[in-house]
Parts: sequence; structure tokens; C-alpha cells
Amino acid sequence: MRNFKIILQYEGTRYQGWQRQASTGNTIQGKLEAILGKMTGVEAVQVDGAGRTDAGVHAYGQAAGFKLDTDRTPEAVLAYLNQYLPEDIGVIAIEEMPERFHCRLHARGKTYRYRIWNSALPPVFERRYVYEYPQPLDIEAMRRAAALLVGTHDFKAFTSTKKGKKSTVRTIEELRIETAGEREIQLTYRGDGFLYHMVRILTGTLIEVGSGARRPEEMAELLACGLRERAGALAPAKGLALMEVRY
Repeated sequence: MRNFKIILQYEGTRYQGWQRQASTGNTIQGKLEAILGKMTGVEAVQVDGAGRTDAGVHAYGQAAGFKLDTDRTPEAVLAYLNQYLPEDIGVIAIEEMPERFHCRLHARGKTYRYRIWNSALPPVFERRYVYEYPQPLDIEAMRRAAALLVGTHDFKAFTSTKKGKKSTVRTIEELRIETAGEREIQLTYRGDGFLYHMVRILTGTLIEVGSGARRPEEMAELLACGLRERAGALAPAKGLALMEVRY
């Protein structure tokens, strides 16, 4: 068996997220596994993603891995995938890895970007990729709040995960808030890993700071209390994209 790693891009608008589901084949993982199964004649090809993006979330640099018993070159595998994948999913790189490599377990960090369209004017051509928020946002207040979130913290207040044994401590290495043109605000999160819904809840909370509904200093209080109900709203999926997985 040979071990492959791929980098893929997808527009998540019409998919039910990354993870395969018994009730539907309309997932990114499900599409990849079906095509690889067709290529090899093996029904149970397993594709492991570096992360599980939610329904509606996009990716510019998702990583995934799978093992195949095949004589095809990596380039031939890539060409086959792109021949049969729908036009909103594409594999942009492939390489053969050591037998013990695992794309999720060996990932050292990820970068996500959240895009906010901060205008009452409609974003006609970007409507699938941005969260439309027409009220003015105080970017400097959002930056002050973001600075309190950088570092190693328990992000229990910023996840939808129910109580469990897994640690909710993560490190945000960088949280950058920038403008792109006159109407767009981009939040870039770089860290060692992210909890379920963590980026979207952090974004929703920072938007509340920008709108004046919260003080920037509340971020320290939220980290200390660990209560999800005290943090902000879950920002919509369509504004979020996985940009990169680092190894």
C-alpha cells in the first residue's frame, strides 16, 4: 500500500461539510472516496482530512491523505481525481509520503480566514464567500480584543463541543484584522489547532466588540469563565475558509 497526501481546494456552498455521512454522499470526503474507489475497484477507500470543515465552509489549502494499492504515478492519481471531481472541488498538489504519515495527526498548525462584507451595498460576486454585516464596525476595538486572544489559552467558551475528556487548550499564534478595499474586513487566524466552531464563535464575538455590544476587555473574562453561553454568536459558515495546513 502506498500513502498519498493531497492538497485540495473547494467551494463549500453546496456541500454538507467535509465528513462523510450515511444519509448523503454530498460531502467532500464522500466525493473523494467514491472517485478513488472507482479508480481502484476497492469499495472502502478511506480519505482522512487534516480537519473537518463545516457545511458551507470553503478551503484554499485543505490537506488529506489516503492509502492505495496502485501502480499509478502520483501525477496520474491527481489527474484522475480532477477528471471526475465536480468543478467546485479540485486537487492542486499530490505527493507520496512515508507509510506512517497521517495528515491530521502530523499537522502542526492551520490558518483560517474569515471575510466580513462591512457595507450595506450588496457583494454580488462575493456573496458566497463573505458574511454581510452592514452596520459600521470599530476595527481598532476589534484589534484590541483580538490581542487578548493571542497566546495559549483554554478556549472552552469559544467552542460548540460538549463536555468531554479532550483538552480545550489551544495556541493562537496570530490573529490579524485587516481591511481589503473600502468594504471588506478580513480576520486571519493562525494557530496550532482549532476546536469545533472555534473560529466562527471568536469571529462572532469580535463582531460584537466592533459593533459596541461588548468591551474588548471582556475577552479575558470569557477565557477565564469558560462558558459558551457568555461568548458571542456563531458567525455564518460562508465567510470562513481554511487557507493552509502546516507540517
